[in-house]
Amino acid sequence: MTLSWRADGPANAPALVLLNALGGTTEMWTPCLAPLVEQFKVIRIDARGHGDSAPSPAGTPCALADLASDVLDVLDELGLDRVNLAGLSLGGMLGMWLAIHRPERVGRLALLCTSGYLPPASGWTDRAATVRSQGTSAIAEAVTARWITAELAARDPELAFSLRAMLAGVDAESYAQCCGAIAEMDQRRDLGRIAAPTLVIAAVSDAATPPEHARLIAEGVTGSRLEILEAASHLATVEQPGRIAALLLGHFRGGASLAAGFASRRAVLGDAHVDAAIAATTELTAPFQDFVTRYAWGDVWTRPGLSRRDRSMVTLAALVTLGAEHELAIHVRGALRNGVSADEIGEILLHTAVYAGLPRANRAMALARDALAETRGWTDS
Repeated sequence: MTLSWRADGPANAPALVLLNALGGTTEMWTPCLAPLVEQFKVIRIDARGHGDSAPSPAGTPCALADLASDVLDVLDELGLDRVNLAGLSLGGMLGMWLAIHRPERVGRLALLCTSGYLPPASGWTDRAATVRSQGTSAIAEAVTARWITAELAARDPELAFSLRAMLAGVDAESYAQCCGAIAEMDQRRDLGRIAAPTLVIAAVSDAATPPEHARLIAEGVTGSRLEILEAASHLATVEQPGRIAALLLGHFRGGASLAAGFASRRAVLGDAHVDAAIAATTELTAPFQDFVTRYAWGDVWTRPGLSRRDRSMVTLAALVTLGAEHELAIHVRGALRNGVSADEIGEILLHTAVYAGLPRANRAMALARDALAETRGWTDS
């Protein structure tokens, strides 16, 4: 399938892919777009038969895997091997599929107002039959009534009209095929396979994918974060664009969140060290502490590409090479917490001596010996 896409933002900025809801086009992201394009190359992709994407002929295979393959074709066309991705409703379902089955293509993931399993299947097959016989305009009013709250629809009837027109403009056969894909979907057992750092967003008034669906996703995806928005329905990007933009920026801006940073920093370095660093923070050092926690620990140390154990080993080698004596003992203890044995630490220092030089490795060995002795992990005896 040939999908339509739009790119906004700096050409050399990190790529952020946005996937739409069933019946929605790239316009559903417009209200929250401006803050995102300041820091990302934002790529919005229309599903088959939506917006300017080519319609899907009758009989075309259309399982969730096929819709995800359409997205991968666009990424391949753009030369994007790995992207951050946010998807709402059907877009979130595709995001989950990609993170499960093609994890190397997804950096960080945001799932908005979506579900991994949305029964009953008969509701989707009945809707597909309706649009095939009567067109998407036949369901536009009923479906879009659940996209925004009644209060917003009353305050902004022009918005409600534009949403109905958006859905009515979708190709009927393509819409029906997507309904069939949702009817067959059940990703619940595979949620634990998602390694990408994941933000899950739900809306209190969302009748299409109520918050309990988001809670099930958050429980299934290890380490995910759940946010539930007040005063919003299914198209939260339209109803709460400021809040959505802030959440996405916090999640995708290098993945740098203080909460994630403090969690990994404490896990590696220990509570006592982190508490002491916090207690010693001054007005002068506060921005630096925020930077280190947010970006080093909240971004790099939480990436799924290497385990914490691997990162500890790499860090030790780098610190020896740099002669960073002040940091070395801290990270020797951190390496022990991350499962690196005392013997392995010795091998790392020996190996590094060949490339970083004997004087630095000799000093590092002495510091490591003392740190290990303090933790009873290693002594000269």
